[in-house]
Parts: sequence; C-alpha cells; structure tokens
Amino acid sequence: MPTPHYDYIFTGAGCAAFSIVLRILQTPSLQQKRILLIDKDAKQSNDRTWCFWEQSNGFFQNIVYRQYQYIHFRSSSFSSKFNIAPYQYKMIRGIDFYNHALRQIQTQSNITFVQDTVVEITTHKDVAVVTTTNGDKYTASYVFNSILFEHLFPKNRVTNIAKNQYHLLQHFKGWIIETDSDVFNTNEATFMDFSIPQKHGASFVYVLPFTARKALVEYTLFTEQLLSQNEYDNGLQQYIHQHLGISHYSIVEEEFGIIPMTNYPFEKGTANIVHIGTVGGATKASSGYTFQFIQKHSEAIVAALAKGLSPQIRASFWKQRFQLYDATLLHVLATKSMPGDAVFAQLFANNKPQRILAFLDNDTNFLEELKIMSSVPTTIFMPAALRQINSPYKI
Repeated sequence: MPTPHYDYIFTGAGCAAFSIVLRILQTPSLQQKRILLIDKDAKQSNDRTWCFWEQSNGFFQNIVYRQYQYIHFRSSSFSSKFNIAPYQYKMIRGIDFYNHALRQIQTQSNITFVQDTVVEITTHKDVAVVTTTNGDKYTASYVFNSILFEHLFPKNRVTNIAKNQYHLLQHFKGWIIETDSDVFNTNEATFMDFSIPQKHGASFVYVLPFTARKALVEYTLFTEQLLSQNEYDNGLQQYIHQHLGISHYSIVEEEFGIIPMTNYPFEKGTANIVHIGTVGGATKASSGYTFQFIQKHSEAIVAALAKGLSPQIRASFWKQRFQLYDATLLHVLATKSMPGDAVFAQLFANNKPQRILAFLDNDTNFLEELKIMSSVPTTIFMPAALRQINSPYKI
C-alpha cells in the first residue's frame, strides 16, 4: 500500500499548527493543499489559557474570551493601576481556540486530523517522513513540527553560568474560582502581583476576572525547580484569602503548565522540516509569552508559502538584539544579582506600560530600548549584557 502523501503535515495540533492552517484557509493559492494534522490528543478539553495584548482586533478577535483596558502591577516597592490604551490585554481559552479551529477544518475535504502519537520525523530525498506509534508512515513536502522531542530540547539541560547557559522555568498553577458575592472588576486585570512571598524566587500572581463573581487566579514562578502541588495550592489559597479578601469560594477548574525560559538555541529545522511554536523558538525567553510570537511566525510562514518560497523563517540580524536582552535578564535572574520582583518594579515605575508591552512584544525601536535599559541598574545589567555579547551560548 503506498505511503499517503500530503503537501503539509503538522506534527502536533496546537496553537502554532492551527494558527498556520487557518491562515492557509484564507489564502486562495493555498486553500486546496492537502494537509494532515497529527496529535495524541483530541483537543476537546480546556487545557490552557493564552494571554496577550493588541492595539486593534487581531486574527482571533472573535474568540477572545475577555479583554481588559486596565492592568494592575504590584510589588513591595511599587504598585499602580495603568490604563494601557491603545492596547487591550486579552485572554483566549484553549477550548474556544480548539473548537474554533476544528469547526473550520472539519468542513475541508482536503484536511485530515489523525489522533496518534508521532515518534519520528525524518527526511528522505526531497520529502519529509512522519512515523507514528501505530507504525503508520506519511510523507509531505513540508512537515511543521511543534513537538519537543528529546533531541530538540534535552531533558538534562541545566543552567551553567560560566557558559552563559540559562534554563529557568515559568511554572504556574491556576484556579478558576467562583464566589457568592460580587468581588471582581471585569475591566481590570492583575498583570503581575509580586507582593507575595518571594522565598522560592521570582513569584507573582495574576488575576483575570470573567464576571463580578468568577475569575482565573494564577500563581506563577520564574525558577529552576518546580514546587510540589501542595505548595502551589497553598500559594493560591493564601493569595485568595489575604490579598483578595475572599473567604468563601468554589474551584470551578484547574490548570497547570510549564514554559521554558531559556536561551537554548532552538533549531529552526531542515529544508523539509520546519519547527514551530515553542520548539521553533516562539516563546519569549524572558517572559514566557508565546501567543503573539506564534502569530507573527505563522503570518510569515504562510506569506512565504504563498510566494513559493521556503517557510524557514530566520530572524534578521537586527531583530536578534532581543535575544541579547532576554539572555541578559535570564542571567540576572539565574545569578540572583537582583530579585525578579525588584527588576519588574523598576521597569513599571520608570516606564509607561505601553513601552513595556511593546518591548515584551519585540516591537520597540532602539531609542525606546535605551530608555528601558536606563530604567534598571546599569551596574547590574550592563556587565550581564557584556557577558552575553562576549560569550554567546553555543551548543
């Protein structure tokens, strides 16, 4: 029996894969391409939440679950509420995203979704070959991969300060809670609240209200080691009682996640294999934000495909300066040269929030970046930056 062949195969059907496929469906020259998506999960659960900010309606505006005009920043040394116009801080639920994508895909006879586990992706002559646990094989002109295989991101990675290798984790546990009285302001989100104990390292809570009685409360840390589940639970309980002043509530849903915060040089792929999502380097090393970087990468990939060009998108030399900024902050956090809560407090105390949001999106110009850099102690950050310039992380 001949091996099924597709124009494009997506190994892993998550945010990155669906973001590309849905854009393909809106591109006339690509709409009839034969596409296969393979994922071990059926994508029927609300397994994550994506947060981001935009100045206008974006590609996924119709499934934005909540958006906020005001954000709170809090720490022991500085706290404020900001109006972030023209930005809106937005939230998309995983289940809404998956349902939105699947509804469109299921109407297309040229797109197939297979629930299976991918074990290997190789190249043979001018095609890429995908093998699953069932022993099935598929070929494609291009494979877009978002699976963190061991050879792409080794599990034994550790921080090595001497070699400028940083491997922190953003890990978080969130509860969607419901109260029996009105508590939350639905136009205001808590962006970062560092006013909680910092004994484990950089730790904060963010709060996203859904209604006056329902909100997502998420306990987040930037550290090398995970906590026990009891420690996450205790952190959430203390925050809800002591900071939100809520005594009676029910937990409607839970979520837990781990995002790499690293200057590890993720591979972009080979000629026929294109890495996307976190494995393609779309997660911002210094903050963990991923959604908007996936959207930028998806737009560039589809634009290249429409022109008959390679979808291997490389950051320009000028854009690579943001990797230097990210690695500099990772160095400061990893060496504990300055506490994470103090770093972010300095940023928010000395900059307009719009500038910070643009910086976190890699959308600032060099003058704006100089203002950002001058707002934190140069005696700490300048030596850290020079280390990255003189000793780049190379595997």
